[in-house]
Amino acid sequence: MKIAVVILNWNGKTLLEQFLPSVTSYSKEATIYVADNASTDNSISFIKTKYPSVKIIQNKTNGGYAKGYNDALQHVEEDIYCLLNSDIEVTPNWLNPILNTFKNEPQTAIIQPKILDFKDKTKFEYAGAAGGFIDKYGYPYCRGRLFDTLEADTNQYQNTAIFWASGACLFIRKSTFQSLNGFDNSFFAHMEEIDLCWRAFNLGLTTKYSNQSVVYHVGGATLDTSSPQKTYLNFRNSLFTLTKNAKGSLFLLIFTRLILDGVAAFRFLTQLKFGHFLAILKAHFSYYSHLNVLLKKRENSKQKTGYFTEKSIIWSYFVNKKRYYTQL
Repeated sequence: MKIAVVILNWNGKTLLEQFLPSVTSYSKEATIYVADNASTDNSISFIKTKYPSVKIIQNKTNGGYAKGYNDALQHVEEDIYCLLNSDIEVTPNWLNPILNTFKNEPQTAIIQPKILDFKDKTKFEYAGAAGGFIDKYGYPYCRGRLFDTLEADTNQYQNTAIFWASGACLFIRKSTFQSLNGFDNSFFAHMEEIDLCWRAFNLGLTTKYSNQSVVYHVGGATLDTSSPQKTYLNFRNSLFTLTKNAKGSLFLLIFTRLILDGVAAFRFLTQLKFGHFLAILKAHFSYYSHLNVLLKKRENSKQKTGYFTEKSIIWSYFVNKKRYYTQL
């Protein structure tokens, strides 16, 4: 079983300088690729000079995370893809637990490692932590991270099935990626991995967490968490995902989301975060403009019940004050 580590890059020479050394040092089992999204800096010349063994795939345009990987992975022949953010430091022996799981568990299609915070390596990192879930209304949360509350890692979360794996470091069988037709290009970036994992779930495939594989993620290095653009993509793409994949009455789900997102927008307004307030409005307008296409994708999908383990993570966190996954 061969594995490819594929790092998506866009004008990220500084990140490659910092984080590529750990990947090349601790990934002897893998072929390493950098998939470049039409960078205008000198990323490519840097890799060719400093890391000639790293293979380069040059995409013609910057299609974001979704299209960037869809285009690049057409040129990767290995059996297992590791989609790795350019702002991640990997650790010794991070690949072996993943490969062993794929070899011994044929039904496991997607795996996420333990993702800790590069800036504070005792704590989980926001984007993925110890594996992701969603509530009934499509809001994502993780073991080890509920909203902005990050837990210290005490090895409290063991290997188990999860609902979604973080796109910061996601392992997937090539056969699975191809059978799902890859990511949905319309997402551009953010939450496309949740959509991918949800579609795999609806086909009866398993996504797992591996606590023996550890990586450290900076987070926000390519798009800052305070960016209204990130707010826009997260809210819009969450609605995209829910519409495409959720079982049940879609009208009731979306109506409830409209109310909940309105509360979130009002909260931003009271905090004088006008850019984020407008981003949520923009997200809903974009969603409704895409609705006909999304409904056609919904018709072609196989929605499965039992996709959520928590009815409303917002109610649990903000009203019932449950700050940790173990309290849910």
